[in-house]
Amino acid sequence: MTKRWITALALGCVLAVAPVLAGGGQADDSAKNAAQARAALDAMVKALGGDAWMQMQNREYEGRTAAFYQGKPSGGTTEFWQFHAWPDKDRMEYTKHRDVVQIFNGRIGWEVIFSGMKELPKEQVDDFLRRRDHSIEMAVKEWLKDPATMLIYGGQHLAERHLAEAVTLISAKNEAITIDMDLQTHLPLRRTFEWRDPLYKDKNEDAEEYDNYRPVDGFATPFNITRFRNGEMVNQLFLFKASYNQAMSADQFNANAAAMRIVKK
Repeated sequence: MTKRWITALALGCVLAVAPVLAGGGQADDSAKNAAQARAALDAMVKALGGDAWMQMQNREYEGRTAAFYQGKPSGGTTEFWQFHAWPDKDRMEYTKHRDVVQIFNGRIGWEVIFSGMKELPKEQVDDFLRRRDHSIEMAVKEWLKDPATMLIYGGQHLAERHLAEAVTLISAKNEAITIDMDLQTHLPLRRTFEWRDPLYKDKNEDAEEYDNYRPVDGFATPFNITRFRNGEMVNQLFLFKASYNQAMSADQFNANAAAMRIVKK
């Protein structure tokens, strides 16, 4: 065997093995990154309430809400009551008389006012369902169950004047949720996702920011919640009180039952 042939053989082996080594290194880096992301999410869940938060069945918020257009207030504030039962039942009541009711049961949305009951416009229902489908609760309780969900640790940065760490979850459907968490308290500061407009095909960004956390029934609760669309503020919630795992009536999310109470004959 000539020296030149041996050298060529060795070089060929190195070239053949190099991609494997490189791939192995990339795989190790990806695994470490995913482990960092998982650890950050675990710390967030613990800060929110741990196993009790994971098993939470329902919640009720009471407060005032304000709408914004192009970042400016578009009217006064309105009293609201918000009920959520995991995973897909929601009810909102507005005005001090609680006589404007919106109910989302599954994938259908209804509105009840004094003049009657009707299905909510598709655009409004789609907007609400997108936000529910990309909530922190859904990300942790559902997306993480799927082994196809990818976790990416985005490192540390400033978010809302807090030092934060970011984690992005990417589902099997190639949808993504990014959660920014306070580096000290591990509580969520911001949740962001993008969606493509079905008509114009351009991308939109939906974000929620959470502030003024207080402990309620063992759960860390943000008493200030601000929504943004493409960087512009669209809504703020200011909570007065919150409660969790309370007994709810059997017809709490029944639009017909709400209509019987509100609609004027």
